[in-house]
Amino acid sequence: MSENLNKLRRAIQETYLRDESDTLAECLSRADPGKDVRQHIFQRAYDLVKTLREDPSAQQGLDAFLSEYDLSSEEGVVLMCLAEALLRIPDSHTADRLIRDKLGKGQWDEHLGQSSSALVNASTWGLMLTGKFVQLSQTTRRDIASYFKNLTARIGEPVVRLAVTEAMGIMGQQFVLGETIEQALQRSNEEKSRRYLFSFDMLGEAALTQKDAERFFEAYINAIHAIGLKSESGAISVKLSALHPRYTISQHQRVIDELTPRLLDLAQRAHDKQLMMTIDAEEADRLELNLDLFEKIFSEPGLGEWSGLGIVVQAYQKRATPLITWLNELAATYSRRIPVRLVKGAYWD
Repeated sequence: MSENLNKLRRAIQETYLRDESDTLAECLSRADPGKDVRQHIFQRAYDLVKTLREDPSAQQGLDAFLSEYDLSSEEGVVLMCLAEALLRIPDSHTADRLIRDKLGKGQWDEHLGQSSSALVNASTWGLMLTGKFVQLSQTTRRDIASYFKNLTARIGEPVVRLAVTEAMGIMGQQFVLGETIEQALQRSNEEKSRRYLFSFDMLGEAALTQKDAERFFEAYINAIHAIGLKSESGAISVKLSALHPRYTISQHQRVIDELTPRLLDLAQRAHDKQLMMTIDAEEADRLELNLDLFEKIFSEPGLGEWSGLGIVVQAYQKRATPLITWLNELAATYSRRIPVRLVKGAYWD
């Protein structure tokens, strides 16, 4: 590593525990790009939204849902929180309590008939059904809402939970292309998807055992092979904590020794298939480990001039700016591009 790269890495480390007010002041000083740039951004965004709203085919799926359930509304916020939360609840009792607590606050029936999208209306009925279940004291038998109240009272909370979970599944299809890489590739090659570029992520948690790590490693190998066969410009994201059961800074040397050859193997396979491979983000305390491994693979002579190795940067971390500076210097040092995917990621850590 060059002295300049070392210096920039120290800057990343020093920013980790930097005073929040100092960081905020620096961010605010760069936040205003000027009147002309702001106007350009506004006009570009306005034109994009206008074009989408004038195209009936664009108002489908999640676009239609978000158009109906504005995220600034209570229903929109609750819906998005519930969509993520339900996936992480292992037992039905806790799920029932969440449904009772969160969905009882939404006025779901106000959205009925406000959109022609089947997704909006189907999800609204399901959510209204659940919301009304927790407001049985307001029963009325003179409209359709009353009918659903009585129905819910008869079938009980478990069925309601299944109905809401099914509604979340409809939304999930907007974000998860398939349960296998083959399903994901098939959907990505559909006519309506061909105008998009795809980066395939394998959703899952970190490896807890060596057996888990072996399974994830084989899954990544199979995914790279499958993408290479069916995609001309595919990409895959790799989560390093899925490839080693002790992916922590306290095990730094062990992780470097054991994970480097495994990661290099995947990078070489992606290189041979002319795919892009992105190193995914981890928890904040693992960033240094991520960067050590990334630099080790990026500087590997065997990968030649391949510019397909990228990295995810969490833009809301205090270290984001010095991290981008370091990546820029790393790219210049080896005369290769580094694809960067910006995500919101962690807030102040």
